[in-house]
Amino acid sequence: MSETLRENALLRDTHDPLAKLRGKFVLDEETVYLDGNSLGALPAHVPDRMADVITREWGRLRIRSWDESGWWTAPERIGDRIAPLVGAAPGRIVVSDSTSVNVFKAVVAATRLSTDDRDEILVDATTFPTDGYIAESAARMTGRRIVPVAPADLADAAGPRTAAALVNHVDFRTGRLHDLPGTTAALHAAGALAIWDLCHSAGALPVGLDEHGVDLAVGCTYKYLNGGPGSPAYLYVAERHQAAFDSPLPGWNSHADPFGMTPGYAAAEGAARGRVGTPDILSMLALESALDVWDGVAVEDVRAKSLALTDFFEECVAAYVPAGRVASLTPRAHSERGSQVALRCAEAPAVMAELIRRGVVGDLRRPDVLRFGFTPLYVGFADAERAARILAEVLAEIPAEAPAPQASEVRREAAPDLDS
Repeated sequence: MSETLRENALLRDTHDPLAKLRGKFVLDEETVYLDGNSLGALPAHVPDRMADVITREWGRLRIRSWDESGWWTAPERIGDRIAPLVGAAPGRIVVSDSTSVNVFKAVVAATRLSTDDRDEILVDATTFPTDGYIAESAARMTGRRIVPVAPADLADAAGPRTAAALVNHVDFRTGRLHDLPGTTAALHAAGALAIWDLCHSAGALPVGLDEHGVDLAVGCTYKYLNGGPGSPAYLYVAERHQAAFDSPLPGWNSHADPFGMTPGYAAAEGAARGRVGTPDILSMLALESALDVWDGVAVEDVRAKSLALTDFFEECVAAYVPAGRVASLTPRAHSERGSQVALRCAEAPAVMAELIRRGVVGDLRRPDVLRFGFTPLYVGFADAERAARILAEVLAEIPAEAPAPQASEVRREAAPDLDS
């Protein structure tokens, strides 16, 4: 069986139209890197670009680079490069600050776009914790209350008191893909706004922000977009909301006349309203350079490979790993899957530590989830087969502490209670 799967993997890699992109990243053959959903690999050309930014633009041009090197326009320019990857037209995305800061801007702005009698903010009950923390703080500040709701129940939960809903497009623990078009339409039917967190979907699958009428969206750039550790996040504001978008963090960078230094605030036009203070230029320009790897790449092709990779990895796990040692948290249906596979394993901490020691780098979500992210730009089918084979070897050496639960039990237990 192992030889057949290995031969299958090599054949698939040979015919993979995206395989040539692997050479554009700094990788080593000794490591299977399956943690791009936490930190993307380094595009090989970025160090030379950053050397030029540091030595010439900062070192020699210094302050002149704000104009001559285009530093000032970087947040909107880079936003326009991200736009096609998430299905947005130019002028609707600004790159600025962190995801957390942008979540705060989006949630508060959404309540300001709503009416006072809409006093509820629905929050994805399985959300990444920071989104929940930020939403709760925004609710206290705006006199609203948080209502945690399972993503599948949002359509039924939205009503005349709902101002907005904050939802993760892909669940960070399980890799479950939530229904962005359907949920957005249901929220609009209830008179509410849709705010989507795209951290685990942008760069892995088509999003369709404009097509599906999303109101506001945020996302990071250091995962599937490979922008580097702590690279700046982005904020999407639908064109129909831009004139009324009222940021809770007005700064000199988002002023209509930023160098006028007037005491009164007047907001800039368009997505630039999402800017706040001076941009982090070094990280910003590293991200811009990293986005070069997307030139000529269709997100639809990336999605097709992502689904094929995750299918193949699950096939290899089923073939190699003894029954009962792991249970998949990730939906099998393509319409419900992001670009990762999460496996519930009672011995997960010890297993992941040993996997990393043997060159298979995934990550751990305590207490018992092994998480493997598949970045189609540089992960191949041989990587997936090797990772599953080594996982089986590690599990054969680490005694089972307790039987793994059934998948149905796993999925039922995956949602935290934000009220606790």
